[in-house]
Amino acid sequence: MPSGRTEVQVRPGVEADLEALTDLYNHYVRETPITFDTEPFTPEERRHWLLSHPEDGPHRLRVATDADAQEILGYATSSPYRAKPAYGTSVETTVYVAPRAGGRGIGTLLYRSLFEALAGEDLHRAYAGIAQPNEASARLHERFGFRYVGTYREVGRKFGRYWDVAWYEKPL
Repeated sequence: MPSGRTEVQVRPGVEADLEALTDLYNHYVRETPITFDTEPFTPEERRHWLLSHPEDGPHRLRVATDADAQEILGYATSSPYRAKPAYGTSVETTVYVAPRAGGRGIGTLLYRSLFEALAGEDLHRAYAGIAQPNEASARLHERFGFRYVGTYREVGRKFGRYWDVAWYEKPL
């Protein structure tokens, strides 16, 4: 990182991160259409989500922390794309960056780490759904080789209006 900025480390997410990860996600639940969840979660409600992303395998959780304070600056996941067995070689990926950490390349560090971790897995495609508008997320995904494949129009309702979701895919 440039001088004057704190060094960032990326590592697997662990159970001790649960409260901070829940707080970060809840910001997006309460304040943005980025996620279509509409009610904040308790850490206990998010425990299953965290435990479903082990240190190995196709479903990972990577966490970016401030190297000094170990404050969580963001996270990236690869999760099952759909529950049916034939989708087993596909994952849905996502990145959430703490609002105060935006514009520092945290999303890039997280995705680089995530895709390096997934390189040895039996995966064929990664998919990402981006609530519109979100140019920063589209640029991040395109930088990592995702290509736009289509838009679901007015697929989610939050904050009293409907939102489109643009879908991107990447070969793995």
